Amino acid sequence: MLWVVLYVQLVVQVLSEAPPAPPQNVSVDKWLLTWTPTTQEKDVTYTVQYRSFDSSEWKDIPACTQISRDSCNVASAKANGEFGCVKLRVRAERRLLTSSPAEACSRHGDACTPEVSLTARPGSLTVHLYRNHSLAQEYGNHALHRVYYGKEGESLEQNLEDTSSSVSLHELQKGQRYCTKVQYIVFSTPVGLPSCTQCELIPRTDPKQTEVVVAVLAVLFLVTLIPVIGYFLICQRGRIKQWLRPYEISIDFILEPFPEQYSPISTSSPSEEHCDVITCITPEGFRP
Repeated sequence: MLWVVLYVQLVVQVLSEAPPAPPQNVSVDKWLLTWTPTTQEKDVTYTVQYRSFDSSEWKDIPACTQISRDSCNVASAKANGEFGCVKLRVRAERRLLTSSPAEACSRHGDACTPEVSLTARPGSLTVHLYRNHSLAQEYGNHALHRVYYGKEGESLEQNLEDTSSSVSLHELQKGQRYCTKVQYIVFSTPVGLPSCTQCELIPRTDPKQTEVVVAVLAVLFLVTLIPVIGYFLICQRGRIKQWLRPYEISIDFILEPFPEQYSPISTSSPSEEHCDVITCITPEGFRP
């Protein structure tokens, strides 16, 4: 009976707890899957799962099952998908509780993930894509890019566009940041990992137009400055020479004696006495 009571208490405790939060920032770089734990609890583990695009069943990767670290090499799953393309996701586990899964994205383009670059202009965002990829060579026009987009902070799943090459998204709000991610699709079925989300600020003015305005202003400034410089060099040459002539000090000013009130201070010693010059000496007996 005791073990039944303990089991019931354990079940009640588990049911009263909330499941752990799913990991964040799940991404793949050269088949190394990494994520950011959302909790510091020591009893939380992580399990990585995969599935190929022609299957709906998610399977655990044996080397990445119930691990406590925040990364795992998932190269072994590559062999289980056509063209090596699989989808990946991670979930957090604590005892009998499991978080919702967090799907992975790829930081770099490869045979299973599109290479993406963005160019923002006033009111539009161009998503640069490359048509020559292995899936297109195998499936032709049935292999496309699925572009997800939306304002930063909003769900990107609400807006999507399927295209075979680069695409421009128009009527976007100026001064807002828009984000995109792109995934291959074959016969309308997502294949492989999507690219990690990239965001760009939609400018209010075209940078090229700003460069043109700056160049025009610079030309106008030079056109105005050159005649002014020429006028001074040709018509005001004498005045310029006068301004540049060094100032000359008159020699008379240097030799002019000091006024009495500014006469030099005597340098004689204070012990010297002032004596009158004797011009004549009369013997004492001849005085009248």
